[in-house]
Amino acid sequence: MATYQYEALNASGQPQKGTIEAGSSDEAIQRIKMQGYFPTTVREQKVKKSAKAPVAGAGAPVKKKKKGGGITIGGVKAKQLTLFTRQLSTLQDAGLPLLRSLQILEGQLKPCKLKNVLIDVCEDVEAGTSLSESMAKHPRVFNRLYTKMVQAGEVGGVLDIILQRLSEFMEKAQKLKRKIKGAMVYPIAVISIAIIILSLIMMFIIPQFESIFKDFEIELPALTMWLINTSAWVAGTASPEQSVPGVVWILASPFIVMISYKLIRRTPFGRAATDWIWAKVPIFGPLIRKATVARFTRTLGTLISAGVPILEAIQITAQTCGNWLYERALMKVHDAIREGESFATPLRETKVCDALVVNMIDVGEETGDMDSMLSKIADNYDEEVDVAVGSLVSLLEPLMVIVLGGIVGTIVLAMFLPMISMIESLQ
Repeated sequence: MATYQYEALNASGQPQKGTIEAGSSDEAIQRIKMQGYFPTTVREQKVKKSAKAPVAGAGAPVKKKKKGGGITIGGVKAKQLTLFTRQLSTLQDAGLPLLRSLQILEGQLKPCKLKNVLIDVCEDVEAGTSLSESMAKHPRVFNRLYTKMVQAGEVGGVLDIILQRLSEFMEKAQKLKRKIKGAMVYPIAVISIAIIILSLIMMFIIPQFESIFKDFEIELPALTMWLINTSAWVAGTASPEQSVPGVVWILASPFIVMISYKLIRRTPFGRAATDWIWAKVPIFGPLIRKATVARFTRTLGTLISAGVPILEAIQITAQTCGNWLYERALMKVHDAIREGESFATPLRETKVCDALVVNMIDVGEETGDMDSMLSKIADNYDEEVDVAVGSLVSLLEPLMVIVLGGIVGTIVLAMFLPMISMIESLQ
């Protein structure tokens, strides 16, 4: 049994202090509640290790809590942040003080980036800073959308409801992202295995045929010569000047493309160009547009329902939609509304949304039910994204079979054409 010091409020709201023995902090909280008090702070009383240990005086400064041991690599995963938001909403709905809720959630985390951030947030909240201001100091963990919704919940006194809506929004966004990623796993796996097998054929099988053809001293067709030269480049024997085998470039090309793409996306022009190109791609373009519409309508609807002013909500949505075309369109809508126009008219002029989306937003403006109308649009487009992803997978499977069959057929044809000449020479 350990001794816990506690601070609590009685039924009339007067502060109370004392100590209680319990096996854990949760048990101590339950015992304090059974006494008719509402605990605000519960701390385990430390036992002196030796007589030489320094005794902290009444005016001694309180040491800051040490952050998690070890070096934390990377950021905070969306799944971890969503779980934290859901748990904080539950604790707030149960009536626990905000600081105590944060301390409980921080205490149950293992050493990680989020734990270190929550330690800082707890210290700021304990010093009198609001939760939204404390979270705003960590933009890499809590983005502007997150902090603005928390701020709206604090101002309106409905932080538990806002956190619940925010967690639901994050869960739906993750669900959509998982579906798109899951649909891409099968094609990427098949293509990767095919590239490895073809590289092995080029490095070990084709040279064997080349030596056979040289023994017979026959004139090789152009297709066969091309395949033999490609095989030599892959194996690194095309010429003495070739320092790096081609197989190295083949295996490294996905990483080179990925890094180059991310570097291009860091520039404003590169981001605009890549978003425009992706939107025009025949198969992936409609899927990307539908997913972006679902994202920005759900974000905007969540912000409006949280009580965030419309102009600020549109600006936040534009910054978090993740697509330059829709960001530009939403900023045009923002400027038009500031000039006194409606939402639907400038959105229709940008031509980035279907007529159905614009008409539903127009109806939402007229009825004063914009947030629920935006949520309906998001739900509708989520379903369309599911159908589009399923159709994409169904289309990719036969397409990959055709492409791989064509590659294998080309290799077989290139190897058998010289054999016809060899058979004729033997006859």
